[in-house]
Amino acid sequence: MAQGPYVVTGASKGIGREISLQLATQGHPVIALARASVELDEIGTTLAQICPGSFSLACDLSHPEIIQSTASHICETFDWIAGIVHNAGTIFPIIPLAQADISLWTHSISANLIGVQDLTQRLLANMGGSQQSRITTISSGASLRPVESWSAYCVAKAGLDMWARCLAAEGSASNISAIAVAPGVVDTGMQVDIRSANPKQFPAHPTFVSLHTDGHLTQSKDVAGQLCPLILHHSMEQSGQRFDVREL
Repeated sequence: MAQGPYVVTGASKGIGREISLQLATQGHPVIALARASVELDEIGTTLAQICPGSFSLACDLSHPEIIQSTASHICETFDWIAGIVHNAGTIFPIIPLAQADISLWTHSISANLIGVQDLTQRLLANMGGSQQSRITTISSGASLRPVESWSAYCVAKAGLDMWARCLAAEGSASNISAIAVAPGVVDTGMQVDIRSANPKQFPAHPTFVSLHTDGHLTQSKDVAGQLCPLILHHSMEQSGQRFDVREL
């Protein structure tokens, strides 16, 4: 039997793709959001085959007008939304903050944080009520400790953790919960971007290369399997908490 839909951002690749597949397999229609790509079209088709009612939409979270049209489409399609998984994110710019172009820094904060607020705010009217709606943000160790040349990403992720706590506090009366979950170091496209950074501008570059060459990266499918029970079943009592996959 079909269940309530989940909106998953960054759904075309990596963790977002695997979460989307596992949610659909468990009977939840998935609205897969990501920037336009062949991969997004393909995952939309696959999800619809697994769970009817699923589809993909091209949505760049750094563009408010696209967020508005995307949210309108979702709310017109579904009267009630079971949850959102905020997985989309960008690591760029990887450069010392004193050298970072302000337009790139602003784009990072917009895509990683402000777009999350914008999309969620537009969907909240169709969430909660008699049934709990669950919002999960994908956090990072960078939300807790600084990484040189990742200033925009660190700031956005720290803000996202607090954003989830604020939403948890304000959403409790409406039966809307929010949690943050750090997935560990996962073999995704973001790790490729990190290893492709200029070592002269990124002091931790050798560490991230070693994580890959030494086989210490976890796989998206495995991490999604650990995340999905929390995404689907975390309680109102757990709302506002930050979890780490490595401690589950």
